[in-house]
Amino acid sequence: MHHIVAVKTMSDYKVWIKFSDGIEGTADLTDLVGKGIFSKWSDKKYFNSVYVDKESHTIAWPGGIDLCPDSLYAEITGKDINSLLKAKIHSSV
Repeated sequence: MHHIVAVKTMSDYKVWIKFSDGIEGTADLTDLVGKGIFSKWSDKKYFNSVYVDKESHTIAWPGGIDLCPDSLYAEITGKDINSLLKAKIHSSV
């Protein structure tokens, strides 16, 4: 699993993320805004309350919203999520 160690909000529903392996970059979350639980993000103050959850090592918001760190890693690195997950499975065997 990829562990997130830092997060900062940016404009237009983007977040800058740093992972424990030193990889860092910006993830664009605009495609989620307004959908289901993510409708809460319409309140910019709420969106800006993002933090790194110390137990799950991912980004989260108050009220139980969080995102998969592996998906965020794939977006930032441009790698295919399926390849990342297969590599993770093989390294744990």
